[in-house]
Amino acid sequence: MPTERFDVAVIGAGPAGMSAATTAARHGARVVLLDEQPAVGGQIYRAVSQVSDRRRNLLGPDYAAGLGIAASFQASSALHLNDAAVWQVTPGGEVHYIRQGKAAMVSAEHVILCTGAMERPFPIPGWTLPGAMTAGAAQILLKTAGVVPAEPVVLAGCGPLLYLLGWQYVRAGVPIRALVDTTAFEDYRRAAVHLGGALRGWRYLRKGLALMRELKRAGVPFHTGACDLAVQGVDGVEALTFNAGGKAHRIDTSTLLLHQGVVPNTQFTWSLRAQHHWDDVQLCWQPDVDEWGALSVPGVSIAGDGARIGGAVAAALQGELAALGALHTMGKLPLAQRDRLAAPQRDELQRNLQIRPFLDALYRPKKSNRVPADHVIVCRCEEVSAGAIRNFVGLGCQGPNQAKAFGRCGMGPCQGRQCGLTVTEVMADARGVSPQEVGYYRIRPPIKPISLGELAALE
Repeated sequence: MPTERFDVAVIGAGPAGMSAATTAARHGARVVLLDEQPAVGGQIYRAVSQVSDRRRNLLGPDYAAGLGIAASFQASSALHLNDAAVWQVTPGGEVHYIRQGKAAMVSAEHVILCTGAMERPFPIPGWTLPGAMTAGAAQILLKTAGVVPAEPVVLAGCGPLLYLLGWQYVRAGVPIRALVDTTAFEDYRRAAVHLGGALRGWRYLRKGLALMRELKRAGVPFHTGACDLAVQGVDGVEALTFNAGGKAHRIDTSTLLLHQGVVPNTQFTWSLRAQHHWDDVQLCWQPDVDEWGALSVPGVSIAGDGARIGGAVAAALQGELAALGALHTMGKLPLAQRDRLAAPQRDELQRNLQIRPFLDALYRPKKSNRVPADHVIVCRCEEVSAGAIRNFVGLGCQGPNQAKAFGRCGMGPCQGRQCGLTVTEVMADARGVSPQEVGYYRIRPPIKPISLGELAALE
């Protein structure tokens, strides 16, 4: 069977992906959008068009805002391949995916990656115990199935999502035993340098303050400036211990939700051998892109949080810009028309990103929560500790890719997604060099697990 050919293939159905596909289709391109979820929305707007009005109201207006983006996409001519897990994208525009137990492929003149963000690893003692999970995973359960913890929970870490989930849990009637915030006074002092931008982005600032006010009004105990976090337990989470205010604390709980921000999901850009750089502001790897989201790989662009963390509204705008750039590159949109259409989006994008320097400075994760002690597990799949990584360095290991040969670190089912950043920083710290010099894993397909049976079904 001949491979189906499209002008544009979009990977990921979050705000960036939906907006990119809608924009490209509006200008006459033949577009396919592939996403592994049953319905559009991505992580931030997950199942937004499928949930009940009650749950949508519980999740808040920022979540409900995804309805308009989803409706515009669904009204477009773009083909939506849902339940399609993309496992390989080639520099030639081939997109390989698994759907309904079979491997299949489409090709496109231009590919726009909208793979979004993933939660930053939070490697503290005991973080792998049953009962400890990420705040983002807990929020997905709430969005897709309305599932919430039955027992009182503890939320720990830093970042806006921690407060948002706490606010949503309060509205859902979930008891919160405590919110343990690692943000300290020096973080506020560092962020104060960027207060001007934060005030220009006052709507985001107001939302954050409103969330905190509602949590305190609900009687949620707050602990700020927390450090030395550790999860206690044998067969599961029993308590969280930490120091704050010059005192040692222990909070008993069986459900601990951890979060310290999100980082770009760069697995596809690494597998394409695109150029990347280490960003010292957001403390993560970011692909090199131009103003239209184009990668160093011809015919491939990226939009949204997969390039740099900016939030849902910024991601949607970047999706539109990436589509306009791709259309011009393919000769489907004249230069003057591209720039005219992009001008209002660029202005709006700049307004929405004004608060980012403030947030990046305020919620910068602590080194102790990124570069753990020797006994802490770093690679969950292969159970490799931070001490083992440091030992590899002592034996001459120079980077994460070599660490695979030294101790299988990064060779598990997640393909290094959960440990990659931590391994880079642990090795950089041990060697006394920059993360840029240490590098990252050499990512190879399949990006998602694929069975021999599924591969054999490829026609």
